[in-house]
Amino acid sequence: MFSTLFYLSVELEKCPGQYCGRVQDRNGKFGKCQACPRGYRSYGDLCVKCTKSLRLHDWLYLGFIILTVIVLHWFFIDYFVQRVRQNMILLFVSSVIETTLAAIFTLLVNEPKGTLNLTACWTERLSDWYTVFFNPKPDYVNTIHCTNEAVYPLYTIVLTFHAIAVTMLILIRPVLSHRMCAGSGLSSIYAAMYFLPVLAAVHALLGGLLYYSYPYITLVVSVISTAVVLSKNKITNIRQLMGSKRHISIVFGHWLINAYGLLAVTEVTQPSVHGPMFLLVTTPVLFYLATSSLTEPNKFKQLLAG
Repeated sequence: MFSTLFYLSVELEKCPGQYCGRVQDRNGKFGKCQACPRGYRSYGDLCVKCTKSLRLHDWLYLGFIILTVIVLHWFFIDYFVQRVRQNMILLFVSSVIETTLAAIFTLLVNEPKGTLNLTACWTERLSDWYTVFFNPKPDYVNTIHCTNEAVYPLYTIVLTFHAIAVTMLILIRPVLSHRMCAGSGLSSIYAAMYFLPVLAAVHALLGGLLYYSYPYITLVVSVISTAVVLSKNKITNIRQLMGSKRHISIVFGHWLINAYGLLAVTEVTQPSVHGPMFLLVTTPVLFYLATSSLTEPNKFKQLLAG
């Protein structure tokens, strides 16, 4: 590859812009500067096939996308079907199966096809996600359109996953809801048919920002959500928390999400340092329970009145 790049730099005129490249045909000739095909990326003015393996940060990003879908499924199931515990459990399991199948099928249809592995071009900078804004104008008039998926396959694979997730939802959940849950899961199905396209649109517009910030988004949202759940249910001490299996399961789920955020932030590059940090996942709950009595509104009213 490097000899080809050297030959290209010597014999051919340099391509304008960051993402324009030349495709080599079967006869070894190079074409004009253009957008690289899907699965290729411009390196040294030549479109080179993406053959690298995903890095841990990339896999964790895809995991974040999957986790977001599952959490939103569970939220709306809990919101609409919380009166019937058996129905809730069935719908919880169904949402996990749907999302897992969507993830597996998404991996199978991407290169290398038929496997659960992925070949990729590594993301190097934020602009790689938004190549549409970097089409060059060599003469300041005519634009050379070189928009391509420089972050292959992280951009299109998420859109594919959301499309398959909608398909799995339509194929599985209505049958389960009608036959085993007396139709009680219909509202959660309608909610999913709204939030899945919204998630796809958010990724299409803000995928690059999410890619670099998702570890911190996960941590911040999990902490805020913990406080919202505890305050909404008026839980102010450990006895109230332990007295409800539902609340225990919700808090435990928040701990797992918090741990996922820590994993994404640290990637455990230094196990001796980062390992003990996972003990901090319980801190938001413990801090809230320890300080909730100090923020009782009635106490402030008494203090002001006195």
